[in-house]
Amino acid sequence: MIALAEKIYEQALDLPTEDRLLLIDKLLHSANLPTQQEIDKAWAIEAERRFRSVEAGKSKLISGEKVFEKIKKKFSK
Repeated sequence: MIALAEKIYEQALDLPTEDRLLLIDKLLHSANLPTQQEIDKAWAIEAERRFRSVEAGKSKLISGEKVFEKIKKKFSK
């Protein structure tokens, strides 16, 4: 399969830029990856969930300074 993919890649390089971009778009679409709009929506939902959790007192906030301090301690062994 790798040889076939390499052959297709080499042939694709001979295509005009517009056709290569169209091919890229089709290949990415066929991979069923989330769109940027779907990713943005998921992050907005997560941010809202986290905000509600903090507002309700269910989450404890930790300063960035403390977080990085813990990371340094953990990885400076």
